[in-house]
Amino acid sequence: MLYNLLRGFLYPFIFIFLIFKPKKFNFIFTRLFQNISILKKNEEYIWIHCSSVGEINLSDALIKKLKEKFKDNILITVFTDTGYETALNKYSKDDRISILKFPLDDMFILKKIFKYIKVSKVILIETEIWPNLITLGNKMSKVYIVNGRISNKSFPRYKKIKWLLKPLFLKISGFLMQSEEDKNRIINLGADSSKVSVSGNLKFDISFEEFDSNEKIELKELIKSNNRKIFVAGSTREGEDSILIDLYKELKNTLLIIVPRHLERVEEIESLLKNSNLSYKKLTDLEINPCSDEFQILVVDKMGVLRKFYSIADITFVGGTLVNIGGHSLLEPLFYGKTPIFGPYLQNVKDISKDILTLGIGHKVNNKEEFLNAINLLETKPVSEGKIKEFFKSNKNAAEKTIKFMEEQ
Repeated sequence: MLYNLLRGFLYPFIFIFLIFKPKKFNFIFTRLFQNISILKKNEEYIWIHCSSVGEINLSDALIKKLKEKFKDNILITVFTDTGYETALNKYSKDDRISILKFPLDDMFILKKIFKYIKVSKVILIETEIWPNLITLGNKMSKVYIVNGRISNKSFPRYKKIKWLLKPLFLKISGFLMQSEEDKNRIINLGADSSKVSVSGNLKFDISFEEFDSNEKIELKELIKSNNRKIFVAGSTREGEDSILIDLYKELKNTLLIIVPRHLERVEEIESLLKNSNLSYKKLTDLEINPCSDEFQILVVDKMGVLRKFYSIADITFVGGTLVNIGGHSLLEPLFYGKTPIFGPYLQNVKDISKDILTLGIGHKVNNKEEFLNAINLLETKPVSEGKIKEFFKSNKNAAEKTIKFMEEQ
């Protein structure tokens, strides 16, 4: 009640503030005033809530299993615009799946949706704590946290509000956590231990695209890689590009491909490149006007192509790890048989990174010298693809474990 009173009190001030912030105003407006009639009235749904692109991608195997095991339709809500677009690209043609932007935990809109359709399960991917969605979900259906994790950074913060979290956690029917550490942490925060299970990480169940030899050759021809080594820096964040550009100057016969996590940073990266006097091209420009001359750096200003670039790479770096973000998917380059290099900030991928380092199928670096040594090791002591395939095989079936837990309740 206090949560909703506070929201109601703040709404007028927020909207006045947003009049002067058109992008933010549009973000909120499109979530609070959207057409829910795209849903099938009075039909049964499983509601899956994701935060962004990453959660949409890792939920793919779970969604397929849910469709196989249950007759319900699927409602996917997504917080970010990029996540919403990704969901549309994946599922807009599927008659059993509907997609909405998450209505910012607004009680009135959530109630409207729950009355419009019959929700059998609410599934929160990773640790998405939305009080109104959990409360209404508990009244109308069952609520599950799936692929749950509590990072080293967030755990101390959650402990400070444990008294607020515990009543919410009592409304949740099941917690499917990524690891034993995550399990112990969620119990410490107030979850009922009998409702907590370790299911593993859904990321291992992701179906990655396969690219044939012709597709790879065409891409290499487009970017004029010729006989150079291809260095793909994926999902880079602010502060990392300058480090990579500095590192690149130490390399020979190499094409650097920078794939920023957020496309709005492309101009910032271009500015860095202009100041460094390095020749570069943008991917979309190349696609319109292919060039014949080699350039030193390619900036990928297009969504959804990172995996294809990983598939042709000789060197791969995973972003969000050289700055304090916590890391993005280490599994993507691995799937294509590439040994990932990453920095020390790994709180979002802590368990996967530990396993990768233990098995010796990746390199953690702290500075430029270590980065250069790791690149040298890729040439002198390459990791066998068989070792990488075994790593994936031994960690699969998180989606299956999740479904089994729900069926047994």
